[in-house]
Parts: sequence; structure tokens; C-alpha cells
Amino acid sequence: MTHTVLSDSKQTMTGAQALVASLEAVGVEVIFGIPGGAILPAYDPLFDSKVRHILVRHEQGAAHAAEGYAVATGKVGVCMATSGPGATNLVTGLADAYMDSVPIVAITGQVNSAAIGTDAFQEADIRGITFPITKHNFLVTNPAEIPSAIAAAFEIAGTGRPGPVLVDISKDALSAMTQFEWTGEVDLPGYRPTVRPHTRQVQQAAKMIADASRPVFVIGGGVSKADGGAELAHLVEQTGIPVVTTLMARGMFPDAHPLNMGMPGMHGTVAAVGALQRCDLFIAIGMRFDDRVTGQLSTFAPEAKVIHCDIDPAEIGKNREADLPIVGDAKLMMAQLARELEGETLKDLAPWTSYLASLKERYPTDPGDPTDDYLQPQEVIKRIGELSGPDTIFATGVGQHQMWAAHFLPHQKPHTWLTSGGAGTMGYCVPAAMGAKVGKPDAVVWGIDGDGCFQMTNQELVTCALNDIPVKIAIINNESLGMVRQWQTLFYNGRHSNTDLHSWRIPDFVKLAEAMGCVGLRAETPAEVDMVIKQALEINDRPVVIDFVVHKDAMVWPMVAAGTSNSDIKIAKDLAPAWDEEEL
Repeated sequence: MTHTVLSDSKQTMTGAQALVASLEAVGVEVIFGIPGGAILPAYDPLFDSKVRHILVRHEQGAAHAAEGYAVATGKVGVCMATSGPGATNLVTGLADAYMDSVPIVAITGQVNSAAIGTDAFQEADIRGITFPITKHNFLVTNPAEIPSAIAAAFEIAGTGRPGPVLVDISKDALSAMTQFEWTGEVDLPGYRPTVRPHTRQVQQAAKMIADASRPVFVIGGGVSKADGGAELAHLVEQTGIPVVTTLMARGMFPDAHPLNMGMPGMHGTVAAVGALQRCDLFIAIGMRFDDRVTGQLSTFAPEAKVIHCDIDPAEIGKNREADLPIVGDAKLMMAQLARELEGETLKDLAPWTSYLASLKERYPTDPGDPTDDYLQPQEVIKRIGELSGPDTIFATGVGQHQMWAAHFLPHQKPHTWLTSGGAGTMGYCVPAAMGAKVGKPDAVVWGIDGDGCFQMTNQELVTCALNDIPVKIAIINNESLGMVRQWQTLFYNGRHSNTDLHSWRIPDFVKLAEAMGCVGLRAETPAEVDMVIKQALEINDRPVVIDFVVHKDAMVWPMVAAGTSNSDIKIAKDLAPAWDEEEL
């Protein structure tokens, strides 16, 4: 990562001023944060800085907003909090960013260095707390070390496998005078991410592809982080190999393409799951064999040899042994693989692609049962996608609405899909949408949220209203914790213990939206759906919230029950696909 050199001469300033000057030097445009005692010295020079600070309502919102900004822009997102509870409120967002490889830098204030370890007021060992959920973290007690710590933090967060980095700075280091000098140089002994894949391994991959009769590309979030959409499209055009995109890679290959089999896993399409279970060559690029994708690991892709490319060597062989490991950047690997394949003659894949096409045609994702009395959540989400423009950015919460959004939105373009994958963080949607809108102010940004998720972080709509961030939030209101209710219906004899949120009118989401400075709308019948979506799309001077009151017992299908084989996928309760209707 290249940093701008601010000055070769030393300047006398406080540690706080050095912090702000360092953030300016690395090109930070916006910080999401909340001031407090230990970080307060940093907020004084920030007052005069060209860096925009957005005052959020909760530190978790700051972390998720930094994530949304990072995913939408490809830049490193930044959040800031004070010591103790301010810092610990960032933890969920840091864990989320760590699981999904999102580059963010969190800056936290710490009590005076002499008081560290004394249980001082608002003290927390945030470095120790976040050690397992950050790519790296720093405790800075010497003001002279602030510039180098910031430079290193951004370098680590944004290179190799991206991830969150925390910089904890004691209050006395922020207040003390120092000689500031910015060179932008970073010295990180031992940190040398392998970016360029080994040529011989890529050549071997080309030969394995040439020998395969039933190959499949399985594309993960690493392809998105590497911005490898164009290289993937070229590879598919060159080879005719079908594609499966995990939850974190939706949009990296257009859903409309006939070779896109959709999303695999617990709530994946039959065609995608069938591709993985029946393939003879599993070409994994930037994916980590997550349990939600594999199901029962011992029965996963039983006939397949595995090529696994990932920039993080720790992921290769972690869950599934790789017949051919390739460590490196996904974009570079795919470009190199395309060159190596130019000299190979591939087998006729027509029987394989025809088989998968038949699965795709026979077993479409469940659209819900039409009714005049209730809104079907699948149709609501589908219409939002159809009525919004092709460059619309979508963020989601976690649960049933997330799965429906993964299936029914038009995933046609890279970097327009923001969701919480590995951590499955409820409350991600509203602040992530806010961050995305800040990073891409000219884009339409929709948040698709559930009534449960929405009630965790909806206060950030106040932040949006006050800071001219006109996001649009669709609440899929089924009056319950829908995914948990679905499991209770299927696996706990319909005993719906503590999943009814009573969200019919408490809170009244329309009034709540209006109280927070937003436009509040509601749809309760199918005839109202298009009307409120179009109305929301016409409002661009403030946030809009739509309460879609949907059927309480709508379920997400297909489904692979936790811990079972992907081959046991159900397309409805007690109904499985007829795998053997058509022989390969």
C-alpha cells in the first residue's frame, strides 16, 4: 500500500495532532465514532481537519459503518471510540470484520499509561479482548510511535487477506508533545503476504481442469476482496465451467448468466448444492469451506478432487484437504490460470452443464405461495430489486430476509452486496448501509432488514438524518425472530419459545422512523408494494423506512438441516429433490 509523504521535516505537535496528521496522510476521508474522556484529546485537532467525522449513536454502529464503507469502496474503513465501554462496544463489529475479511482500522483511547492495569475508570484491556478477532493490534503509549503505528495499521488491514486492526492509544500519549515526521514507510518484519501464485501450481491446475468431466468454480468472498470479477468472467467464457457463488461472493458473477448455479449451502439452490455434490473437480477460489457451505464435512463433494486457492495459507487444508493448494491473490491466480489454459484442450462439458441446467429449471428457489391476504417476503424483496437501478447497493441484516435477499435480488455487479456472513451479526444492516452510502453518495442504497435486526441498531437512522445520508430501509416485518422461529417449527415441534416480537404495532415503525427524521411508509397488501417502493425511490433528501408486514410463517427453502449432508437438502418440509431423475 502506498502512502502519501506529508513532510520530510519534523514538526512539534501533540500526539493527538500527530494522530490526525497521520490519518490525513494515509488518505482517510471519513471516520465514524463517538468521543469520550480517553480519546477526547484526538477530537480537538479533528475539529480543524479535512477528515470528515460522523457522530454515530452507538459504537457498534461505528464499526459496522466502517465495514459498509470498506466493502462499497474497496478502501480501509475507520472507526473511533473511547476507552472501556466505548472500545468494548466496537468488539462485535471487529469480530464481524475479522470473519468476513473486511479492512477496517479502529482507533481507541486508553487510560493514562501509568494507570493501565489498575482498573482505572473506564479501563478495559481492549488489546487483549480483541487479540483473537483482529488481524493485529497495537497499544501506543509513546507519542512518537503514533505515526508508525497508523501507517502499519493501514498496511496490515488492507494487504494480504484484509481484516480489522486496532490501535489503542493512551490518553497521555495523545496529550504529550512529540516531534512528528511522516515518511509513510512501513517496516513489518515477518509480514510478507504471498500475493503472486506459484507458476507450477497454476500449470498443474490447468491440467487438472483439462482432465475433468464435471468441474465447478466455487467463488468466495476472496474474489470480491481481490476485485476479480473481470478475470472470473473471462475464465468462465474461456472454459464453459459452471459457477457457484457463496453468500459473500454474490454479484461477482452475474446471476443472469446461464452457467451461474447460484448460492450453495444450508439455504443454497438445488443446482448449486448438486454441482458441489456431483462434481469431480472442485475449484475453490477465495472461499474457506465454511460449515454453512459444506454441511456434514465427511459427505461433502465426495467424488471431487480439490484445487484450493486462497491468499491466506492458513485456510488451505483447514477444513477440507486440498489436492492442489495455491497460495496467492485470487485475481492474479485467475488471470494466470486463463493464460495456462490457452494451451489445454478441455473435455466436452455439455452433459455436465445440461444436468445442472435441468436442476436449475426443475428446482427454482421457493418464491412463496401467492395470497391476497399477506405479503410474501420473497416477492417484496424481488420487487425492490426489480424496481431499483442496476447500480443499487444492497445491505442486509441476518436471518430469513438475508437468505431471501441472497436469492431474489438481482446480483449482477460486484461490490453491490453487503452482508454479515461468518459472524451472522444481527444489527449489521442499518449502519452498514449508512457506511456504504457515505462511501458511494451517488448510489441508491437499500437496507433489507428484519424487524428483529432493525431494533438492534435502528438508532443510526438519526445519524443518517442529521448527516444527509439518505439510505432506504425495507423492514421485512414478520413479527418474530424469523429464522429461529423456522427452526422451532421444524425441529422443536412448533414450540415458539421467545421468538414472537409482537412487532405488529409495537413499536410502530412508521412513527419511529418519523421520530428519527426519516420518512415512514407501510405496505400490508400486495397492491401497496410497488407503490411504496416507487415512493421511496423518489425521496432522496432524507432516509426512508418502509414497514412491509409479511406472512409470519413464511420459510426459507431449500434447506440443509445443520449437521446433515448436503445430499439431504429439502426443497420443502419432507420433500427432497429427485437427484436421479436424469443421469449424468
